Amino acid sequence: MLNDLSQFQQFFDCCVGKWVTERSYHYLTHQEVERSRTEFNINPLDIDRKTQVLLDNKYPVPSNLEILPGYSLSFYTISEKGEEVSQQLNLLFVPTQENASFLEGDYLRDRAYEEAKPIISHFRFDPKVRELLMTTNYTRVVSVDSITLINPNLRIRKILNYLRPPEGQPLEQVALVGFGVEQKEH
Repeated sequence: MLNDLSQFQQFFDCCVGKWVTERSYHYLTHQEVERSRTEFNINPLDIDRKTQVLLDNKYPVPSNLEILPGYSLSFYTISEKGEEVSQQLNLLFVPTQENASFLEGDYLRDRAYEEAKPIISHFRFDPKVRELLMTTNYTRVVSVDSITLINPNLRIRKILNYLRPPEGQPLEQVALVGFGVEQKEH
């Protein structure tokens, strides 16, 4: 199953490197717009660090671990108000199913953005438009994060954070909308 991950891997091959992002965040809960600049680095994980991400999440080690996309992500963000955030985390994508249109699976991190603990999320990759869609259920919000690779040096980012609904209910109440233009530095 899932023998040909070439388009998925090509997406990540383009993502490795240093990127700069200009973003705007629209906080719908208190009607505020904020702009920020983020510099981040993405580097491939070795097999030992991929294994550690799996162990941190109590996730079974797949037999094809060496070909699964795994990366170290470090970033520094400064908002227009001067607020600064930096973080480093390791992440791994484990495809679990594919059909004619999408590749889907689990997206594991050793540290989540909203909550400082390991977390397993869901991803869906659409090779036709080179979009990676990641959905994470946090305690208070559900984050739906989209990265569309326009070309090897330009990505468009969209983030929707919904207030987490009761179990079985649809996502309806948007708390935050974020947009970003991400450009690779050379």
